[in-house]
Amino acid sequence: MSTYEAMASHLETERLILRPWAESDAAEFCALLSERGKGTPPVERIRTSIAEFLAATETTGIALLPIQRRDEGDFIGYCGLIIGRSTLEEPEIAYELFRHAHGRGYATEAARAVLEAAVATGRERLWSTVGTWNTPSLRVLEKLGFERDRVSMEDNGEVAWLTRSLTC
Repeated sequence: MSTYEAMASHLETERLILRPWAESDAAEFCALLSERGKGTPPVERIRTSIAEFLAATETTGIALLPIQRRDEGDFIGYCGLIIGRSTLEEPEIAYELFRHAHGRGYATEAARAVLEAAVATGRERLWSTVGTWNTPSLRVLEKLGFERDRVSMEDNGEVAWLTRSLTC
């Protein structure tokens, strides 16, 4: 088990609520993933993924959380910490929103809440990896104080690796 505090599984901002996954999120999560242009995954597979997210949170103490708008109550994406290409000690921050929610500051607002939750766990640094073509995501990370560490070439193109210190 980790020597870090568990990440809060319920975060609220002025406009958003980040909360644990529910099976009822599966259809909306499928729709979000279909925006990647690679087809719509089967809802049963996504239900399995949701169960795996919840189990991973129990094991690791970090969470990838669905985002819903406070006033509308609708699912607009996810944001949280993952191991991804990094480690449990220095996890990655990850986020993805429906296209209709882009350009409104939601990603920055959600990621800032996750960043604060990461600080509360006692971690010292976070990573993020993002395609170099993804200017909006790079801008979100810049607003949050992430700095470019390196660039790698992967099957799907160039990936920027960014870090953010969580200590003063």
